[in-house]
Amino acid sequence: MTQPIDEAAFVRAQYENEHNLRARKAAYVNAEGDDPRDFAFIALAEVRPRKVLEVGGGEGELAERIRDELGAEVIGIDQSERMVEIQRSKGIDARVGDVQQLPFADGEFDAVVAAWMLYHVADLDRGLAELARILKPGGRLVAVTNAADHLRELWDLARRASSIGNFSFNSENAEEWLQRHFASVTRRDARGWTTMDEETIRGFAASWTDLGALVTAGPFEEPLRVRRHSTVFVAETA
Repeated sequence: MTQPIDEAAFVRAQYENEHNLRARKAAYVNAEGDDPRDFAFIALAEVRPRKVLEVGGGEGELAERIRDELGAEVIGIDQSERMVEIQRSKGIDARVGDVQQLPFADGEFDAVVAAWMLYHVADLDRGLAELARILKPGGRLVAVTNAADHLRELWDLARRASSIGNFSFNSENAEEWLQRHFASVTRRDARGWTTMDEETIRGFAASWTDLGALVTAGPFEEPLRVRRHSTVFVAETA
């Protein structure tokens, strides 16, 4: 019988330092096509927010961009003390916290961004309810996740089915989750490709247990051209 994943323990291990995150980012250095990060930024810019919360913001690149290009006040919440430390080094008001219990008043924010993190939330309904609560009426949540066919060629190389389809919050099921808590939900799909060399493949695999077989497999034919498919969901409160 498959044991349930302890998401809190997984997140602590994954983001205790920046190494695994950076190994995954390296896979997109040679990306072509749509950039979901730009899609997310545009979705935020459309509402001209004055105060933005970013949950699970990692090293804070998007928070920096929101602050510098939109002139908004940005607060970051992350479970990882190390990620909070990195964000603070960039001048971001970052705090250790949990999306399932946000220390903010009702209607405090104009917008919230949750990029590639909601699939880690143990009680997703509770987390989404909190995000809706701290948004003002007509406030906007921008949530980014991946589709089941994202990185398909990498999963094929590992000779196993992608685990992305099992995510609690992915491109295929996220709209249903969001509709429980928000008055309107739309999606913007970002598609493209990325090219990985052998070092990048092994580094990425080392950061993701389900792809661990690729760390010692090979040698691989290079370069490996891999599809990308992410979705930016835009959800608004009534």
